[in-house]
Amino acid sequence: MSKTFKTTLFILLTLMVTACQMGMTRNNDGSLTIKTKISQQELQDVISASIADPLVTNVTVSLQSGYALVTGQRKRLNDNSKTDSLTFRLDLSVSNEQPSATITGAQIDGVAIEQNRVDNWNRTIANRLANFGSKSKNATLQAISVTPEQVTMTWNVAKK
Repeated sequence: MSKTFKTTLFILLTLMVTACQMGMTRNNDGSLTIKTKISQQELQDVISASIADPLVTNVTVSLQSGYALVTGQRKRLNDNSKTDSLTFRLDLSVSNEQPSATITGAQIDGVAIEQNRVDNWNRTIANRLANFGSKSKNATLQAISVTPEQVTMTWNVAKK
């Protein structure tokens, strides 16, 4: 087997393991363009895992054109029988050829969530989204688009 074929096969198998949908085309220069499609549920799972707060439950993502609206409930630390509403907007983009997440308007019952927590969520969401992409070290993220149906990440895998 040629090295290029092995690399392509490895990329395909890796993407299939992530459970997201993907498409692949070969470019004229020998590189590959890989599109991974992430469903609303998959993004919801990424966000829930990124928040990593056992008091936060019922995280729901609503995909819009260009962004996602996130809602959830947070049990009160001093009284688990009461919950507060969690809301924020999530914008996804490309930064340094990797996914970037930007949360704005993060609030719990109308009170802003501290910025250091939001910054941590942004980093964690972006890192988890990178796992949906190509595992090749020659892969660079070209674009992310959010539609009401899905999130699409377009990767370029350079020919070795």
